[in-house]
Amino acid sequence: MNASTKTADRTVLISGAGIAGPTLAYWLARHGFQPTVVERAVAVRSSGSPVDVAGRAMEVAERMGIRDRLRAAATQVTGVGFYNAAGRRVGRIDLRGLSGAAQADTVELPRGDLAAIVHEASRDDAEVVFGDSIASLSQDEAGVDVTFEHGRPRRFALVVGADGLHSAVRRLAFGPESGFVRHLGMYVATMPLAGAAGDLREVAIHNAPGRALCVHPGCGRPLAAFMIRSAAVPDFDHRDTEQHRRLLTAAFARMGWRAPEVLAQVRESEELYFDAVSQVRLPQWSRGRVTLLGDAASCVSLFGGGSSLAMAGAYSLAEALAADPADHGPALARYEAAHRGLVDEARQSVRAAFALLVPAGRGGILARNLATRLSPVVLAAARAGSVLKSRAARGDYS
Repeated sequence: MNASTKTADRTVLISGAGIAGPTLAYWLARHGFQPTVVERAVAVRSSGSPVDVAGRAMEVAERMGIRDRLRAAATQVTGVGFYNAAGRRVGRIDLRGLSGAAQADTVELPRGDLAAIVHEASRDDAEVVFGDSIASLSQDEAGVDVTFEHGRPRRFALVVGADGLHSAVRRLAFGPESGFVRHLGMYVATMPLAGAAGDLREVAIHNAPGRALCVHPGCGRPLAAFMIRSAAVPDFDHRDTEQHRRLLTAAFARMGWRAPEVLAQVRESEELYFDAVSQVRLPQWSRGRVTLLGDAASCVSLFGGGSSLAMAGAYSLAEALAADPADHGPALARYEAAHRGLVDEARQSVRAAFALLVPAGRGGILARNLATRLSPVVLAAARAGSVLKSRAARGDYS
């Protein structure tokens, strides 16, 4: 009996209810699979930096019937302003100058809103378990035996790790995080801010050498973001909020502009996120009946593009499995071959974003501010970058 005539077990366990996991559950259900999503948190995460949905991900959103909801939740940002310590604007990028299909087919919205929208689209067709996580995996030729931190052991045909940069599935199936996660020389922190958003059309940024404090207006609830150029911090723990507060205070205590006000909120916030900017590099994304998706497989940056890659990857994985549900090996290989090109293209933009948003020295800050006032030059470069990003999202490498 060949693979095409075998009866396929269509049970799939997905770890992670962020963006990639629910998108995958939606498409698997429509192809006749039985997806189960397990999430360590007790609910869908409601916070997070604004993210972009662009290119192929917008096509996926349209096929899911959620494109209008994404547009309704979009921010109104049209520009980025650069401010000195006294609060005077010293440079600006007008994002409306990024004309053409690349910009028109991009939606920026709060990450929490995107997560809620994809979760609501998939929850009626998938089993969703909050407040639990995978403890162990043991696979054989026919399936994967899974134990959980709280729930009873179960068996699935496939397991997908869509559980982010610090993926438990990747650790269990591939080995320690240290073998695959590479620090890129920067840390980022985000948190919602109390108070009014101010100008809903502008992201405001203040720089010191190797540091940036950004205030994004969101959709009326402002968000602060801190960026710090730094070598890997010894004994850094992405779960240690007190350590994060100490690091931010040390890095930003002497900065001007809104730094004192924002640091005061850091000391009280229960929604502070802090982590290293990292890339995940694996020679293969699958091992037997376990595969990785989104940041767990290929985290590329902190600048909002990961959500688009997650949605596009989820669609590619579901399509590959649906083409031959009884033969997972070739299906997983086709998924990886189709999606790696998008990831590799996206990696190229990270260093350029560092230079623009977090110049390393005072000379770099002055040069960046001057360049933003030479708007035709900056817009031409930015437009070229947007075209490349759009081609990557579509899979167009011509």
